[in-house]
Amino acid sequence: MEEMRLQKYLAQAGIASRRKAEELIKQGKIKVNHQIVTELGTKIHPNKDIIEYQGKTITLLDEKVYILLNKPIGYVTTAKDQFNRDSVLDLVKVKQRIVPVGRLDMDTSGALLLTNDGDFVYKITHPKHEIEKTYTVTIKGEVLKEEVQQLEKGVKIDNYITKPARVKILKIDQEKKQSRLEITIHEGKNRQIRKMCEAINHKVLALHRSKIGGLGVKDLALGKWRYLSIKEVEDIKNIYN
Repeated sequence: MEEMRLQKYLAQAGIASRRKAEELIKQGKIKVNHQIVTELGTKIHPNKDIIEYQGKTITLLDEKVYILLNKPIGYVTTAKDQFNRDSVLDLVKVKQRIVPVGRLDMDTSGALLLTNDGDFVYKITHPKHEIEKTYTVTIKGEVLKEEVQQLEKGVKIDNYITKPARVKILKIDQEKKQSRLEITIHEGKNRQIRKMCEAINHKVLALHRSKIGGLGVKDLALGKWRYLSIKEVEDIKNIYN
């Protein structure tokens, strides 16, 4: 095996995404041949060099796994939580060291990918790849067509104008004074859907991510997961190459 950049090696070993691996290197948390390295340009030879993280030698994983989880409310998408809250990794028990692909906040349910393939994480999460994410959102109040048009064109959140979204009204419940929308975006700002709805003066009552790209969780019960098929993995890799 030929030389490769250290962050790529860490990503392929399932330690973290490539971007997170770069942070670990800069923080001095990675050793190469028992010496701390902090340079992002560091190259290593997988068959000769010894790579260490948290006192353990890191080796490349031969078997890559790709998992789709229908995340329930109440679970965080981090491996370790300072408040000891339940993690999505408590729901998905596999022998490989896997990480969530991106984030889904604790109060949001729905589609979440997990894998030990760092390059796959990079393809899904990097903004330049613009993968679509579809949400079903229940909001307080009866939504107006003009407000839907605002969401479609872009609204201001955190001093930022969101990019155009696709929005469909699924139901307006006049008795409960609630509306249900389907919103598709290809950004991943923190709590973006909630903030978009707040920008048109509607509080989010329930939020569920139904799809990531073409991968949906309609046939997965909450808390259940499945492996992606080879075709599903290849389709994603081909789209975002």
